[in-house]
Amino acid sequence: MATKNRGQAPFPSNPNLATLTQDKLYHIGYSTDEDLKAIFGDVKFVCMGGSTSRMQKFAAFVQQSLADVAGVSDAQSPTPPENISRTDRYVMYKVGPVLSVNHGMGFSSISILLHEIIKLLHYAQCDDPVIIRIGTSGGIGIPAGTVVVTEQPFNSEMNPFHRQTVVGKEEKRESHTDRETRKAIIAASKELEVNVVSGNTMSTDDFYEGQSRIDGAVCRYTLEDKMKFLQAAKEKGIVNIEMECVVLGALCHACAVRCACVCVTLLNRLDGDQVAISHEDHDRYQRYPQEVVIAYMRSVLTHTSLEPAAKR
Repeated sequence: MATKNRGQAPFPSNPNLATLTQDKLYHIGYSTDEDLKAIFGDVKFVCMGGSTSRMQKFAAFVQQSLADVAGVSDAQSPTPPENISRTDRYVMYKVGPVLSVNHGMGFSSISILLHEIIKLLHYAQCDDPVIIRIGTSGGIGIPAGTVVVTEQPFNSEMNPFHRQTVVGKEEKRESHTDRETRKAIIAASKELEVNVVSGNTMSTDDFYEGQSRIDGAVCRYTLEDKMKFLQAAKEKGIVNIEMECVVLGALCHACAVRCACVCVTLLNRLDGDQVAISHEDHDRYQRYPQEVVIAYMRSVLTHTSLEPAAKR
């Protein structure tokens, strides 16, 4: 599904923000009492991943890989990108129009970050930015090392929405990724030696029981129960499982922000639960979705005229 305001800044759907004299983005350490447009106004891509070290490495990878691209080349430095987050909750690196941030693990962690990043993009008057989750996942019927570009996010009940409890009541919020962005990411990946597929993604609020693993500290279901669950997911076109995409799709849809989810599989869950690949393969596989997203950003930036934020 395409978003509602292509070519405009994100628009948080909270009318109460207009009544604030100052909005403190507590978990990343910025506030509307500073010139956010001067700092972040040129951001076109927000790339998110779970761990701090992964997103630090991704920022350095962007600096290296897109050094010849206008907008990124203007931001080149002989030193690696610096963490510009002002708290210890999340890290944040800016390389020209690319923001690289970590979102932690699970629904609550990515939700907190998304609220503040979407507001940051809004206050900075960013022009049609896209938020892309880059991560790892478990495959369903596909081998380890496959990169999945999510079509439709599903929750753990295999429904295409996110359940959120608000003032003691449950809400069902539609979750979508952006169709045109998804197509562009897949098209850009054709030049790479990476196996990229498009399919549906299931997001759960737990790594063990929530994903029907039988190797957690608690397990009150059988191997047969697990296999029935995974087969049912496969029949709905779900090709991987992770823990954030459905929240990403729900919040971005509510605020008219384009988003995508690009995750590599570390195992085929139909074959087992343990992530048993070598450290070398783990590092190599984690690099695949980064390469795909960088290829996509290159394709966009080479057709876009950009100015560094400070020069606006």
